[in-house]
Amino acid sequence: MAGARYRTVRDLDWTLLVLTAFICVLGIMQIYSATHNTIWEDAWWKQIIYVIAGTAVMYAVAKIDYQVLLTHVPVFYILSIASLLLTFVVGRQVFGSRRWIPLVGGFHLQVSEFVKLVIILVIARYITDVRKDRLDVIDLLKLGGLVGVPMLLVMRQPDLGTSLTYMPALVVGVFLAGLRWQYMVAITLIFLMILPIGWYFLKDYQKARLVTFMDPDEDPRGSGYQVIQSRIAVGNGGIWGRGVTQGTQTQLRFLPVPHTDFIFSAFAEEHGFVGVLVGLGLYLMLILQIVQNAQSAVDRSGMYICMGAAAMLLFHVLVNVGMVVGRMPVAGIPLPLMSAGGSNTLSTFMLLGLVHSVRLRRLTN
Repeated sequence: MAGARYRTVRDLDWTLLVLTAFICVLGIMQIYSATHNTIWEDAWWKQIIYVIAGTAVMYAVAKIDYQVLLTHVPVFYILSIASLLLTFVVGRQVFGSRRWIPLVGGFHLQVSEFVKLVIILVIARYITDVRKDRLDVIDLLKLGGLVGVPMLLVMRQPDLGTSLTYMPALVVGVFLAGLRWQYMVAITLIFLMILPIGWYFLKDYQKARLVTFMDPDEDPRGSGYQVIQSRIAVGNGGIWGRGVTQGTQTQLRFLPVPHTDFIFSAFAEEHGFVGVLVGLGLYLMLILQIVQNAQSAVDRSGMYICMGAAAMLLFHVLVNVGMVVGRMPVAGIPLPLMSAGGSNTLSTFMLLGLVHSVRLRRLTN
């Protein structure tokens, strides 16, 4: 009877669900406001569809035992690599990037978003199977290779932002698994040495973003325009904000595509400092709730899955918010559950589904 019990709706993490719902409502409201009387004015109701579909997918993933998913990790990994390669063949090119596979009905699938789940499962299974108190160099190289292959494929699309989102789960997994301090120092030194070399592999627009991050006023009408307008929008919000559909930077279209990567700029302008505190507070509680599920997991693999999901979401929030206030380079990383977009919304709900799967399995023990 235990198997029947842990699959019921009442056993889900309702605190997590309520927090998710609040963030989604704020996102839909802001998408509506930011796209009011624009060519994207249908984006808000599409986002409602994505949220409803995501909720269904989340529940479906939660019903699957994550241990079953871990046993099929090699298949998932091969399929993810094949899907990323397929993107280069049939993918739709937008603004110089080939990231989306066209589907029926005019929808497009960004495969790299769903590879995040595979990365988390790969790391969780590998570290669990190692069964060591500390990882050694060979383990680090193997994990780096497993994560590095999809990262390089996504970078070739090119999509540097999404590729970087794969790293937090690896860093957190390695840290929790145990790593000698000598290895940490060596990895840091190697990273600092190869960092300048990576500059030559960046696209021109990616280099421009990094230069703009250092001094956006150097090219205020070009590469620095988004960051400058974003900071103005955030500052315009004041304490209480200008109100829904009342933000000047947003409504007068000074802020480019304010419903996707820069949605937090529009949100800050229309809801002010108080609204920003509420929004960031919701994200903080959401991530802490995921960490709590990690602490109550019945095994190490469940803990690694939850902590990997928490690390990815935290990375998204920190980079996106840092980006819109000019404290981080523009990386094209959306704000989870708020930015408009089907693939990111669905993949985020699937991550939350994995967390629920870990939570529900503890009821069988």
